[in-house]
Amino acid sequence: MKRRTLLGLATGTLLAASGIMSGIASAQGISGAPAPFDKGGVKVALIVYLSGGDYYQNYEAGVKRQADKLGIELRSFQGRQKPDEQREQIRQAINLGVSGIIIAGGKGEAVSDVVQEALDAGIKIAVQNITLPQKEIIVIDQDESKQLNLVLEQAVKDNGDDFKAGYIYVEGFPALDKRDVAWQAFKKSHPGVSQLAQWGAVDDTPAQTVANQTAAVFRANPDINVVLAPWDEFARGAKIAVDEAGLNDQVKIYSVDVSTSDIQAIREPNSPWVATSAISAAGTGAAALRAIALSLTGELKETNILLPPTLITRQFLLDNDVKTEEELNAKLPEFALEHAVTAEWITKAAAPSN
Repeated sequence: MKRRTLLGLATGTLLAASGIMSGIASAQGISGAPAPFDKGGVKVALIVYLSGGDYYQNYEAGVKRQADKLGIELRSFQGRQKPDEQREQIRQAINLGVSGIIIAGGKGEAVSDVVQEALDAGIKIAVQNITLPQKEIIVIDQDESKQLNLVLEQAVKDNGDDFKAGYIYVEGFPALDKRDVAWQAFKKSHPGVSQLAQWGAVDDTPAQTVANQTAAVFRANPDINVVLAPWDEFARGAKIAVDEAGLNDQVKIYSVDVSTSDIQAIREPNSPWVATSAISAAGTGAAALRAIALSLTGELKETNILLPPTLITRQFLLDNDVKTEEELNAKLPEFALEHAVTAEWITKAAAPSN
Protein backbone atom coordinates (compact mmCIF):
# COMPACT_ATOMS: atom_id res chain seq x y z
CA MET A 1 0.00 0.00 0.00
CA LYS A 2 4.68 3.21 0.23
CA ARG A 3 5.15 2.80 0.43
CA ARG A 4 3.01 4.23 1.21
CA THR A 5 1.90 1.70 -0.52
CA LEU A 6 -1.57 1.44 -1.38
CA LEU A 7 1.24 0.13 -1.73
CA GLY A 8 1.01 1.43 -0.36
CA LEU A 9 -1.55 3.79 -2.01
CA ALA A 10 -0.55 6.88 -3.74
CA THR A 11 1.18 9.43 -5.79
CA GLY A 12 1.15 12.97 -6.92
CA THR A 13 -1.20 14.77 -9.26
CA LEU A 14 -2.02 14.31 -12.93
CA LEU A 15 1.06 15.48 -14.78
CA ALA A 16 -0.16 15.57 -18.36
CA ALA A 17 -2.72 13.97 -20.59
CA SER A 18 -0.06 11.92 -22.35
CA GLY A 19 2.29 11.41 -19.41
CA ILE A 20 5.82 12.45 -18.60
CA MET A 21 8.80 10.86 -20.36
CA SER A 22 11.84 9.80 -18.37
CA GLY A 23 15.40 10.21 -19.57
CA ILE A 24 16.97 7.48 -21.66
CA ALA A 25 20.31 6.02 -20.64
CA SER A 26 21.02 3.79 -23.63
CA ALA A 27 18.46 4.32 -26.39
CA GLN A 28 20.91 2.67 -28.78
CA GLY A 29 20.51 -0.64 -26.97
CA ILE A 30 22.39 -2.69 -24.39
CA SER A 31 25.36 -4.72 -25.51
CA GLY A 32 24.80 -8.42 -24.88
CA ALA A 33 21.13 -8.00 -23.94
CA PRO A 34 18.44 -10.16 -25.56
CA ALA A 35 15.93 -8.64 -27.99
CA PRO A 36 14.37 -6.13 -27.88
CA PHE A 37 16.87 -4.52 -25.51
CA ASP A 38 19.83 -5.14 -27.80
CA LYS A 39 18.38 -2.57 -30.20
CA GLY A 40 16.78 -0.14 -27.73
CA GLY A 41 13.68 1.96 -28.25
CA VAL A 42 11.47 0.07 -25.78
CA LYS A 43 8.56 2.11 -24.39
CA VAL A 44 6.77 1.37 -21.11
CA ALA A 45 3.93 3.24 -19.38
CA LEU A 46 3.41 3.61 -15.62
CA ILE A 47 -0.19 4.31 -14.60
CA VAL A 48 -1.04 4.92 -10.94
CA TYR A 49 -4.44 5.42 -9.40
CA LEU A 50 -4.24 7.08 -6.00
CA SER A 51 -2.97 10.46 -4.88
CA GLY A 52 -1.82 11.61 -1.45
CA GLY A 53 1.07 10.12 0.48
CA ASP A 54 4.50 9.29 -0.87
CA TYR A 55 4.61 5.52 -1.36
CA TYR A 56 4.06 5.70 -5.07
CA GLN A 57 6.22 8.77 -5.42
CA ASN A 58 9.07 6.53 -4.28
CA TYR A 59 7.65 3.63 -6.30
CA GLU A 60 7.64 5.78 -9.43
CA ALA A 61 11.18 6.95 -8.73
CA GLY A 62 12.28 3.31 -8.59
CA VAL A 63 10.55 2.56 -11.88
CA LYS A 64 12.18 5.57 -13.52
CA ARG A 65 15.68 4.77 -12.27
CA GLN A 66 15.41 1.20 -13.53
CA ALA A 67 13.97 2.38 -16.85
CA ASP A 68 16.89 4.75 -17.33
CA LYS A 69 19.39 1.96 -16.64
CA LEU A 70 17.73 -0.24 -19.26
CA GLY A 71 17.30 2.50 -21.86
CA ILE A 72 13.51 2.36 -21.62
CA GLU A 73 11.38 5.34 -22.58
CA LEU A 74 8.99 5.65 -19.64
CA ARG A 75 5.67 7.48 -19.76
CA SER A 76 4.21 8.23 -16.32
CA PHE A 77 0.48 8.81 -15.83
CA GLN A 78 -0.49 9.81 -12.29
CA GLY A 79 -4.01 9.42 -11.00
CA ARG A 80 -6.62 11.11 -8.89
CA GLN A 81 -8.84 8.21 -7.80
CA LYS A 82 -10.86 8.39 -11.02
CA PRO A 83 -11.52 5.08 -12.79
CA ASP A 84 -12.65 6.82 -15.97
CA GLU A 85 -9.41 8.77 -16.07
CA GLN A 86 -7.39 5.60 -15.55
CA ARG A 87 -9.27 3.92 -18.40
CA GLU A 88 -8.36 6.81 -20.68
CA GLN A 89 -4.72 6.66 -19.57
CA ILE A 90 -4.51 2.98 -20.49
CA ARG A 91 -5.95 3.74 -23.91
CA GLN A 92 -3.45 6.59 -24.33
CA ALA A 93 -0.63 4.22 -23.46
CA ILE A 94 -1.85 1.76 -26.09
CA ASN A 95 -1.95 4.54 -28.67
CA LEU A 96 1.59 5.59 -27.75
CA GLY A 97 2.81 2.18 -28.89
CA VAL A 98 4.24 1.01 -25.58
CA SER A 99 5.52 -2.53 -25.17
CA GLY A 100 4.54 -2.74 -21.50
CA ILE A 101 2.27 -1.09 -18.95
CA ILE A 102 2.65 -1.06 -15.17
CA ILE A 103 -0.66 -0.40 -13.40
CA ALA A 104 -0.34 0.52 -9.72
CA GLY A 105 -3.65 0.61 -7.87
CA GLY A 106 -7.20 1.01 -9.10
CA LYS A 107 -10.52 -0.75 -9.43
CA GLY A 108 -10.12 -3.85 -11.56
CA GLU A 109 -13.76 -4.06 -12.61
CA ALA A 110 -13.57 -0.54 -14.01
CA VAL A 111 -10.56 -1.10 -16.28
CA SER A 112 -10.57 -4.82 -17.08
CA ASP A 113 -11.92 -4.32 -20.60
CA VAL A 114 -9.30 -1.73 -21.59
CA VAL A 115 -6.58 -3.87 -20.02
CA GLN A 116 -7.78 -6.64 -22.32
CA GLU A 117 -7.44 -4.24 -25.25
CA ALA A 118 -3.80 -3.73 -24.25
CA LEU A 119 -3.19 -7.47 -23.98
CA ASP A 120 -4.83 -8.03 -27.36
CA ALA A 121 -2.37 -5.48 -28.77
CA GLY A 122 0.52 -7.62 -27.50
CA ILE A 123 1.39 -5.31 -24.60
CA LYS A 124 2.85 -6.87 -21.44
CA ILE A 125 0.99 -5.84 -18.27
CA ALA A 126 2.34 -5.81 -14.71
CA VAL A 127 0.06 -4.78 -11.85
CA GLN A 128 0.17 -4.04 -8.15
CA ASN A 129 -2.72 -3.35 -5.78
CA ILE A 130 -5.39 -4.02 -8.36
CA THR A 131 -7.26 -7.26 -9.03
CA LEU A 132 -7.78 -8.25 -12.66
CA PRO A 133 -9.02 -11.56 -14.11
CA GLN A 134 -6.58 -12.05 -16.99
CA LYS A 135 -4.16 -14.87 -16.22
CA GLU A 136 -1.39 -13.55 -18.47
CA ILE A 137 -1.03 -10.41 -16.34
CA ILE A 138 2.13 -10.19 -14.19
CA VAL A 139 1.11 -9.64 -10.58
CA ILE A 140 3.69 -7.91 -8.38
CA ASP A 141 2.64 -8.38 -4.78
CA GLN A 142 3.89 -8.03 -1.27
CA ASP A 143 3.38 -10.83 1.21
CA GLU A 144 0.64 -8.80 2.91
CA SER A 145 -0.18 -11.36 5.59
CA LYS A 146 3.47 -11.62 6.56
CA GLN A 147 3.76 -7.83 6.60
CA LEU A 148 1.03 -7.50 9.16
CA ASN A 149 2.12 -10.55 11.12
CA LEU A 150 5.62 -9.12 11.53
CA VAL A 151 4.33 -6.00 13.28
CA LEU A 152 1.72 -7.96 15.23
CA GLU A 153 4.48 -10.20 16.57
CA GLN A 154 6.35 -7.06 17.61
CA ALA A 155 3.21 -5.66 19.23
CA VAL A 156 2.87 -8.82 21.32
CA LYS A 157 6.56 -8.64 22.22
CA ASP A 158 6.14 -5.04 23.37
CA ASN A 159 2.69 -5.23 24.98
CA GLY A 160 1.90 -8.86 25.77
CA ASP A 161 -1.18 -10.70 24.48
CA ASP A 162 -3.88 -8.65 26.17
CA PHE A 163 -3.58 -5.16 24.72
CA LYS A 164 -6.52 -2.94 23.79
CA ALA A 165 -6.34 -2.03 20.14
CA GLY A 166 -7.62 0.62 17.81
CA TYR A 167 -7.69 -0.50 14.17
CA ILE A 168 -7.49 1.84 11.19
CA TYR A 169 -8.87 0.22 8.06
CA VAL A 170 -10.86 0.97 4.92
CA GLU A 171 -12.09 -1.96 2.86
CA GLY A 172 -12.00 -2.14 -0.90
CA PHE A 173 -8.25 -1.81 -1.43
CA PRO A 174 -6.53 -5.13 -2.17
CA ALA A 175 -3.47 -4.55 0.04
CA LEU A 176 -5.55 -3.39 3.00
CA ASP A 177 -8.04 -6.21 2.52
CA LYS A 178 -5.26 -8.82 2.57
CA ARG A 179 -3.78 -7.26 5.70
CA ASP A 180 -7.22 -7.31 7.29
CA VAL A 181 -7.40 -11.08 6.82
CA ALA A 182 -4.22 -11.38 8.91
CA TRP A 183 -5.65 -9.09 11.60
CA GLN A 184 -8.87 -11.07 11.87
CA ALA A 185 -6.89 -14.32 12.18
CA PHE A 186 -4.63 -12.75 14.81
CA LYS A 187 -7.59 -11.73 16.96
CA LYS A 188 -8.95 -15.26 16.88
CA SER A 189 -5.62 -16.71 17.98
CA HIS A 190 -5.10 -14.01 20.64
CA PRO A 191 -8.42 -13.80 22.54
CA GLY A 192 -6.89 -11.47 25.11
CA VAL A 193 -6.52 -8.75 22.47
CA SER A 194 -9.55 -6.46 22.34
CA GLN A 195 -10.38 -4.25 19.37
CA LEU A 196 -12.12 -1.25 20.89
CA ALA A 197 -12.63 0.79 17.72
CA GLN A 198 -12.19 0.83 13.96
CA TRP A 199 -11.95 3.90 11.74
CA GLY A 200 -10.15 5.19 8.67
CA ALA A 201 -10.33 7.21 5.46
CA VAL A 202 -8.73 7.17 2.02
CA ASP A 203 -9.01 10.59 0.44
CA ASP A 204 -6.77 13.40 -0.82
CA THR A 205 -5.45 14.07 2.70
CA PRO A 206 -5.64 10.71 4.48
CA ALA A 207 -3.21 11.51 7.30
CA GLN A 208 -5.04 14.65 8.40
CA THR A 209 -8.47 13.05 8.04
CA VAL A 210 -7.35 10.06 10.09
CA ALA A 211 -5.78 12.39 12.67
CA ASN A 212 -9.13 14.05 13.23
CA GLN A 213 -10.90 10.70 13.43
CA THR A 214 -8.28 9.30 15.81
CA ALA A 215 -8.65 12.23 18.20
CA ALA A 216 -12.38 11.48 18.46
CA VAL A 217 -11.71 7.76 18.92
CA PHE A 218 -9.28 8.42 21.77
CA ARG A 219 -11.85 10.57 23.54
CA ALA A 220 -14.43 7.79 23.28
CA ASN A 221 -11.97 4.96 24.03
CA PRO A 222 -9.33 6.18 26.49
CA ASP A 223 -8.11 2.63 27.19
CA ILE A 224 -6.62 2.08 23.74
CA ASN A 225 -2.90 1.41 24.11
CA VAL A 226 -2.07 -0.04 20.68
CA VAL A 227 -3.00 1.41 17.29
CA LEU A 228 -2.71 -0.90 14.32
CA ALA A 229 -2.32 1.16 11.13
CA PRO A 230 -1.84 -1.13 8.12
CA TRP A 231 -0.89 1.78 5.87
CA ASP A 232 1.71 4.37 6.82
CA GLU A 233 -0.59 7.28 5.95
CA PHE A 234 -2.92 5.93 8.64
CA ALA A 235 0.03 5.77 11.04
CA ARG A 236 0.94 9.38 10.25
CA GLY A 237 -2.56 10.46 11.16
CA ALA A 238 -2.58 8.40 14.35
CA LYS A 239 0.76 9.89 15.39
CA ILE A 240 -0.55 13.42 14.92
CA ALA A 241 -3.48 12.61 17.21
CA VAL A 242 -1.30 10.92 19.83
CA ASP A 243 1.15 13.83 19.87
CA GLU A 244 -1.62 16.42 20.15
CA ALA A 245 -3.36 14.51 22.94
CA GLY A 246 -0.11 13.99 24.85
CA LEU A 247 -0.61 10.20 24.88
CA ASN A 248 2.93 9.28 23.79
CA ASP A 249 3.62 7.30 26.96
CA GLN A 250 0.33 5.40 26.69
CA VAL A 251 -0.12 4.51 23.01
CA LYS A 252 2.14 2.60 20.62
CA ILE A 253 1.57 2.64 16.85
CA TYR A 254 2.38 -0.27 14.53
CA SER A 255 2.17 0.13 10.77
CA VAL A 256 2.93 -1.23 7.32
CA ASP A 257 5.09 0.59 4.72
CA VAL A 258 7.91 3.07 5.23
CA SER A 259 9.42 6.18 3.63
CA THR A 260 12.06 8.75 4.53
CA SER A 261 9.42 11.01 6.07
CA ASP A 262 8.09 8.03 8.05
CA ILE A 263 11.59 7.31 9.32
CA GLN A 264 11.91 10.90 10.49
CA ALA A 265 8.58 10.67 12.32
CA ILE A 266 9.49 7.35 13.93
CA ARG A 267 12.85 8.73 15.10
CA GLU A 268 11.34 11.76 16.83
CA PRO A 269 11.89 11.94 20.61
CA ASN A 270 9.25 9.91 22.47
CA SER A 271 7.57 8.95 19.18
CA PRO A 272 4.65 6.56 19.69
CA TRP A 273 5.30 5.04 16.25
CA VAL A 274 7.51 2.12 17.25
CA ALA A 275 7.52 -0.40 14.40
CA THR A 276 6.58 -0.92 10.79
CA SER A 277 6.88 -3.71 8.25
CA ALA A 278 7.80 -2.77 4.74
CA ILE A 279 9.29 -3.48 1.37
CA SER A 280 11.30 -0.79 -0.38
CA ALA A 281 8.87 1.16 -2.53
CA ALA A 282 11.61 2.12 -4.95
CA GLY A 283 12.76 -1.50 -5.01
CA THR A 284 9.22 -2.71 -5.70
CA GLY A 285 8.81 -0.26 -8.57
CA ALA A 286 12.13 -1.32 -10.03
CA ALA A 287 11.13 -4.99 -9.69
CA ALA A 288 7.90 -4.30 -11.60
CA LEU A 289 9.86 -2.68 -14.42
CA ARG A 290 12.31 -5.59 -14.50
CA ALA A 291 9.38 -8.02 -14.66
CA ILE A 292 8.09 -6.22 -17.76
CA ALA A 293 11.58 -6.34 -19.29
CA LEU A 294 11.98 -10.07 -18.61
CA SER A 295 8.51 -10.74 -19.99
CA LEU A 296 9.47 -8.93 -23.20
CA THR A 297 12.61 -11.04 -23.57
CA GLY A 298 10.76 -14.27 -22.75
CA GLU A 299 12.84 -14.85 -19.61
CA LEU A 300 10.12 -14.35 -16.99
CA LYS A 301 9.42 -17.71 -15.39
CA GLU A 302 6.27 -16.87 -13.40
CA THR A 303 3.52 -14.28 -13.52
CA ASN A 304 2.87 -14.13 -9.75
CA ILE A 305 5.77 -12.42 -8.00
CA LEU A 306 5.66 -12.23 -4.21
CA LEU A 307 8.13 -9.85 -2.56
CA PRO A 308 9.16 -10.43 1.10
CA PRO A 309 8.73 -7.74 3.80
CA THR A 310 11.15 -6.69 6.54
CA LEU A 311 10.41 -5.59 10.11
CA ILE A 312 11.78 -2.14 10.92
CA THR A 313 11.73 -0.97 14.53
CA ARG A 314 12.30 2.47 15.98
CA GLN A 315 15.13 0.99 18.03
CA PHE A 316 16.88 -0.29 14.90
CA LEU A 317 16.64 3.12 13.23
CA LEU A 318 18.09 4.84 16.29
CA ASP A 319 20.79 2.25 16.96
CA ASN A 320 21.98 2.37 13.35
CA ASP A 321 21.44 6.11 12.85
CA VAL A 322 19.18 5.52 9.86
CA LYS A 323 17.63 8.79 8.71
CA THR A 324 16.50 8.06 5.15
CA GLU A 325 15.10 5.24 3.08
CA GLU A 326 18.34 5.12 1.11
CA GLU A 327 20.27 4.57 4.34
CA LEU A 328 17.76 1.89 5.30
CA ASN A 329 18.42 0.11 2.01
CA ALA A 330 22.15 0.23 2.76
CA LYS A 331 22.00 -0.78 6.43
CA LEU A 332 19.22 -3.37 6.19
CA PRO A 333 20.17 -5.38 3.08
CA GLU A 334 17.06 -7.58 3.07
CA PHE A 335 14.94 -4.45 2.71
CA ALA A 336 16.39 -3.76 -0.75
CA LEU A 337 15.22 -5.92 -3.64
CA GLU A 338 18.05 -5.64 -6.17
CA HIS A 339 18.35 -9.41 -6.53
CA ALA A 340 14.63 -10.00 -7.04
CA VAL A 341 13.20 -10.48 -10.54
CA THR A 342 16.38 -9.94 -12.50
CA ALA A 343 18.84 -11.42 -14.99
CA GLU A 344 22.57 -11.16 -15.59
CA TRP A 345 22.20 -8.68 -18.45
CA ILE A 346 20.04 -6.41 -16.27
CA THR A 347 22.59 -6.52 -13.45
CA LYS A 348 25.38 -5.63 -15.88
CA ALA A 349 23.34 -2.79 -17.36
CA ALA A 350 22.72 -1.38 -13.88
CA ALA A 351 26.38 -1.62 -12.82
CA PRO A 352 28.26 1.71 -12.69
CA SER A 353 30.61 2.20 -15.59
CA ASN A 354 34.35 2.64 -14.97
